[in-house]
Amino acid sequence: MDLKEIQALIKFVSTTGVDEVEITRKDFKLSIKKNAVQVTSMAPMAIPQQIAMPAAPTTPVVASAPETPAAAPAAKNDNLVTIKSPMVGTFYRSSNPDIPAFVNVGDEVKSGKVVCIIEAMKLFNEIESEVSGRIIKVLVENATPVEYDQPLFLVEPA
Repeated sequence: MDLKEIQALIKFVSTTGVDEVEITRKDFKLSIKKNAVQVTSMAPMAIPQQIAMPAAPTTPVVASAPETPAAAPAAKNDNLVTIKSPMVGTFYRSSNPDIPAFVNVGDEVKSGKVVCIIEAMKLFNEIESEVSGRIIKVLVENATPVEYDQPLFLVEPA
């Protein structure tokens, strides 16, 4: 299953009444769950669970630090949408250190625009915005570990 098939499956889940889809193949397991409270859904979550579980204990201190400040701005501005990490990995603001970041504070984004990359198991996954609006805050430092469902950006919807 390639990235385009996974993205098509995510769009299918987000536009239909289906709340959860799980696909298991011999080399990976893909589980997509629709969260009614979450405003946005993100790109693929195709990480084998046996690999994702050991990674979690190695980064809890780093991952929990950005979540505490992220809760305060969200409480102040109810109209902001949070773009969250769909997987455990390393957050990168650009595809190469020599080029500018995909998005900066104040930039306008459209639905489908790449906002960052998350590296998981030597695979670079482009994370796309599912909302159109303006980037209000970047909540994660470049080249730092992130956890599943960790807030990455605050977006003011257009």
